[in-house]
Parts: sequence; structure tokens; C-alpha cells
Amino acid sequence: MAEGRRLRVGLGVDSHRFVGGRPLVLGGILIDYPLGLEGHSDADVLTHAIADALLGAAGLEDIGHYFPETDPAFEGISSLDILKKVVKLVAAEGCRIGNVDAVLVLEEPKISLYRQAIRASLAQVMRISPADVSVRGTTTEKMGFTGRGEGVSAHAVALLECGLIRELDL
Repeated sequence: MAEGRRLRVGLGVDSHRFVGGRPLVLGGILIDYPLGLEGHSDADVLTHAIADALLGAAGLEDIGHYFPETDPAFEGISSLDILKKVVKLVAAEGCRIGNVDAVLVLEEPKISLYRQAIRASLAQVMRISPADVSVRGTTTEKMGFTGRGEGVSAHAVALLECGLIRELDL
């Protein structure tokens, strides 16, 4: 790594409850399931966790700072649009995304049928290879709110290479 460059790691966690009457969107992909997630935006818990991991790694404020749920401009917004803006904020800090690793915590639905589409969707927005986006699912063996099928939780880690020329300085 060149002098002045450094690696930074960020952690993001998000949770949303299941509700009727909304589509389920994970990683920007519509999932075939009778319930969706409650939230001000499209409630894409996976994309929110990744956005927070990126913001944290860049040393920036959390997702709620940039996209407050009290702002009507963000009501119903696609979380992929939020992620696009986060990628620009990270780049403006002189950072480049190395990789993202994420875990969805849910009993149902199983994400294995959607994993490759989710990886491709997220990678395209982050401008990295799908090989640099890992998405897995796990259960809590029927324990807690995710185990009871009340909602979904997501955890993400992002690795950034920082100390690059800031986009704003070009």
C-alpha cells in the first residue's frame, strides 16, 4: 500500500419488523414473500447495514444523519439510492471500497435463491466486483424477534482503502 494510504473497517447493523402490505426488498432485490419490512424508506435492512458500515469506515456520521426518517424527501426512497449517495460520500473522503461482508439474520425467507442477484445489485451500486460482496443468511434457531419471524436483522462489515486523492480535490 502506498505511503499515506490506510485501511479502515466499519460495522453496520440494522433491524426492521415485518408488516403486511409492503414488498420485501433485500439488497435492492424484490423477494417473493407475503410480508415486507416497516420503515420510512423501502426498509431494505441489508442495504442500510452496508451503508452504515461504509459510513463508519470512512469516519462519517450514521445513515440517519444523512437520511433522517423525519424528512419527507426520503419517504419510500429506494435504499439503493441511499447507497449510491453513501458511495459518493465515501469517495469524497478519499476512500475506495475494498469489500463488503454482510449477514442477514432471519428464519424466513431463505435467501439462497436470491444471493447472486443481491450481490450483483449491491456491487453495481458500489462500483465493485460481485466477488467483493459477500451476503449470507443465518437463523437464530427460533430465538428472539428474528427467530419468532417478527423481523429481519442485518450485520455488515466494510473495508475501505483511504488516503486517496479526494474527489473534491480533483
